[in-house]
Amino acid sequence: MDLALLRTFVTVHRAGSFTRAAALLGLSQPAVTSQIRTLERQLGRPLFLRQARGVTPTTIGDELAHKAAPHLDALVEITETGLDDESSLRTLHLAGPPEFTAERALPALTELTGEDGQGYALRASFGNAEETLEGLAAGHHDLAISTARPRGALLTASTLCDEEHVLVAAPSWAGQIGSGEALKTVHAVKRAPAFENVPVIEVHESLPFVSRYWASVFDSRPAAPGAVVVPDLRAVLACAAAGAGLAVLPRYLCAAALERGDVVALHEPTVPPLRTYFLVVRTGTLAMPHIARAHEWLLRAAADWC
Repeated sequence: MDLALLRTFVTVHRAGSFTRAAALLGLSQPAVTSQIRTLERQLGRPLFLRQARGVTPTTIGDELAHKAAPHLDALVEITETGLDDESSLRTLHLAGPPEFTAERALPALTELTGEDGQGYALRASFGNAEETLEGLAAGHHDLAISTARPRGALLTASTLCDEEHVLVAAPSWAGQIGSGEALKTVHAVKRAPAFENVPVIEVHESLPFVSRYWASVFDSRPAAPGAVVVPDLRAVLACAAAGAGLAVLPRYLCAAALERGDVVALHEPTVPPLRTYFLVVRTGTLAMPHIARAHEWLLRAAADWC
């Protein structure tokens, strides 16, 4: 049986679409369709059921993928690493949100770089969940950190950690809004009147962090528009510390500023809002040792981040 046909078959099985598989393989869609039909003729069985959106594997298709995929992944690993390159650097390509990747993931993974880390080289790129998952699916990255769990069989996600969100501002704003005891009543009445006139600092005009916090804690929408909008949470923290207004930030990012008193928590709900991060790989690539080791390393490191 032609290994090229099996490789195309496994890619279609994981992608759930001839179109997506063609993009991943660098082939035209008709070429992918032709290869799958050839394989189906050789086997005498249909491997996929064609649907309006993509394809669904038949029972025979699932069985063949289960048997063939691990061996194809092993062959890919051999061709990518070579037989005698133990002394060469393996490059790991990581993608994720800029702040979390910079503050959490990269410091953890740099322990794997250099000779003491068994020859890892590390390359990182930043983007939102949609961008990083698309890049991973297209083969541009080995690992992706995402706040969205991917769908379909092409990508496999593991829960990495949860981050707690904190409503913060400079101490001067806390004095204007009221005392800590007064602010506790805000949560009790499920409204945020004390915060309605405070300028908002955010990463986007849609106020994603503040809106999520308001919906979760106050069951409402923020009244104030964005006074400062900057696409980096570290810049949001700097603006909050400078007194530009209130912001909702991950606790890991503002913990040191809270301890120094640069910012204060304006509100402490009984159940703080959380956001989940996922560690995502292309299905089957954990058979590659350098990806598997980095994946395991990040999952272990994340146990101390929660």
